[in-house]
Amino acid sequence: MSVTRRFKGYFLHGLAVLLPSILTIWLFVWGYTFIQANISSHINRGLVRLIVLVGGERIHVGEEEVRAFLVAEKPKLADNPGLLATEMKRPDVQRGARIEHLERIWVHGPGSIAGFIVALVGVCILGALLASVVGKTLWRMVESFIMNTPFLRRVYPYIKQVTDFVLTQEEQKKLFSRVVAVEYPRKGIWSVGFVTGSGLEKVANAVRKEFVTVLIPTSPTPFTGFVITVPKRQTIDLDMTVEEALRFIVSGGVITPGHEQAIDALPAPDSETPE
Repeated sequence: MSVTRRFKGYFLHGLAVLLPSILTIWLFVWGYTFIQANISSHINRGLVRLIVLVGGERIHVGEEEVRAFLVAEKPKLADNPGLLATEMKRPDVQRGARIEHLERIWVHGPGSIAGFIVALVGVCILGALLASVVGKTLWRMVESFIMNTPFLRRVYPYIKQVTDFVLTQEEQKKLFSRVVAVEYPRKGIWSVGFVTGSGLEKVANAVRKEFVTVLIPTSPTPFTGFVITVPKRQTIDLDMTVEEALRFIVSGGVITPGHEQAIDALPAPDSETPE
């Protein structure tokens, strides 16, 4: 084996080992940074103003900090020491200096974690409230308003479908009763699908067979796919949970549950799958 091929093999092996960890860490860091920039910072600024409102004079701010705050707001005062000293005593200037002093700690410093914790707790409290009877009633009113708004009603239902599917296990159980293998798009090619219903009644009555409706998801985005109706006897129940099947599809078949790993199979019979 040449040095180049050996180096390439070692490099790819190291990349395969490190990449999942790096991507996982990056995803969490990105999520934390996004929440801090778009949610936590506003919560922290609100906390700062609340502290200034309640604390008032008890918050000590040095004379140099007040001067730096005032000069930053009005640079021309730096050339007029007498007027600068007078302006520094104004209550609104003192309040502004206190806010800037606290923001350095609570928004840009170590106290910024407070907003992140408040956001998490707030989401939990909101979830608890919406789980109650009153909360559900109020949220139905909000959703009714959204669904009657011309532009929002064209976007909101689809986003809600995706978030409910990803975040709510009950939604997955309601949509997908079990995981099956079905010959699709032609005989001899087996696809993983989710049983979503009992088939079309008129079709079942016309051919006098028991049918099931199966969603064949696309990879790597399982939220889209093809809906087919096939005889139940032409499907094979797989010993996979919905979560395992989703991982299998998203990964393009790379992640396979251990109990579903393929082994050396017996030669397939010549006869077709019985209907």
